[in-house]
Amino acid sequence: MPHPPDLFDRKARRRARDRAAPGFAHHAFLKEALLDDLVDRLTGFGIDPQRVLDLGAHDGRLAARLPGARVIAADSGFRFARAAGGVACDEDLLPFADACFDAVVSAASLGGVNDLPGALVQVRRALRPDGIFLAAFVAGTSLAAERARLLDAEAALRGGASPRLHPMVDPRQAPSLLQRAGLADPVVDVAEVTVRYAAPGAALADLRGMGESNVLAARSRTPAGRRLRTALEAAFADARDADGRIAVTLQIVTLTGRRPGVL
Repeated sequence: MPHPPDLFDRKARRRARDRAAPGFAHHAFLKEALLDDLVDRLTGFGIDPQRVLDLGAHDGRLAARLPGARVIAADSGFRFARAAGGVACDEDLLPFADACFDAVVSAASLGGVNDLPGALVQVRRALRPDGIFLAAFVAGTSLAAERARLLDAEAALRGGASPRLHPMVDPRQAPSLLQRAGLADPVVDVAEVTVRYAAPGAALADLRGMGESNVLAARSRTPAGRRLRTALEAAFADARDADGRIAVTLQIVTLTGRRPGVL
């Protein structure tokens, strides 16, 4: 069977993460929150992992939370991989041997993977028997209102609209993804996080600073331009709360699974 075309432009994603790397610390609040939760969950398993894969590592800040483990960082961005002292690779193209990690942890990265089912299969193979997989990323209904406003504003101005926000993984499909990958004891949790911004531009700056700017293969290569930016500002005016700020709601899906042990 022919391989379906990539949804995300791999080269553009790498460039976006490379551009974000120098200033990532200023936009790492979501990464920090997700890592705190994932490490708490990992501790709850009562294991002492000796070798951990930090998948989609960004600048490698997981390692400081697991001082007793050897943490191998992997990121699709060259600059992030270098900053973390790790390996540059896409999450669905892992270069690691089978059964070489006690745990695989991924925070805020799997939402932009072309072949998520394939990535989960590779994660399962990289885990040792009874090894733990933990991941959290933006999914579901995140940015739904913002997506609609972007499309409406551009359609009104140009008579058509380019996709500017990434499609999201449906949390209802996540349990079957884990099961199809061969991961046992699948658990999927969904939570919401609300971030309030003074202006739409601040939210877009955070997305760029996280390395999550638009890298869709079908994206328009035409710059937004001043007229479209003005139209977007007007479209978001009615979304402001009593304090004049814009609330952006993110749905976070957290996946947990285990590579089955040897029978």
